Amino acid sequence: MQNYDFPKLIPMTSFVIDYYSHEGYADLQTLQLMKNYANFLKQPLSLWMFIPMDSEGELLKEPEDYEFWKHANSKIKKDLNISEAGKIIQYKAYEKARKKILFEGFKVAYNGYSVVRIVASYDDSIELSFKKDNSSTLPDDVESLTKYDKIYLSPLSLKSIGISK
Repeated sequence: MQNYDFPKLIPMTSFVIDYYSHEGYADLQTLQLMKNYANFLKQPLSLWMFIPMDSEGELLKEPEDYEFWKHANSKIKKDLNISEAGKIIQYKAYEKARKKILFEGFKVAYNGYSVVRIVASYDDSIELSFKKDNSSTLPDDVESLTKYDKIYLSPLSLKSIGISK
């Protein structure tokens, strides 16, 4: 697959026009990439796409010292005290949930009884609300997010579309 720089979400028409302006032809790989992107855009939105969540749908807070642990080498991780075992499990669970996110840079702005509001850390005007019972979300699908100028795609998103970075 082509190494195509595609860091943010864009409308399907822009994707097709931009891709063709670089490639100039459509082969089977190109058509598959377009199909993958179209399917990606049609996914219904869910909170887990933006914020780390556990298997029961509960929000996960970033563990204390997570940045240190994330960047520590494997020897340091192995040498951690056994009393730190609970923290290690918490770090790993958070990291696993973090890797499933499809859109980068979102944080929880409000976590109420029935609604969670998230905001892009790089642009406070990008704000989304989700009902906790998943009865409905607004907007409806990934494509509806293309109205925003900057929604950044995660490595998992790029991989699911078929774009290698």
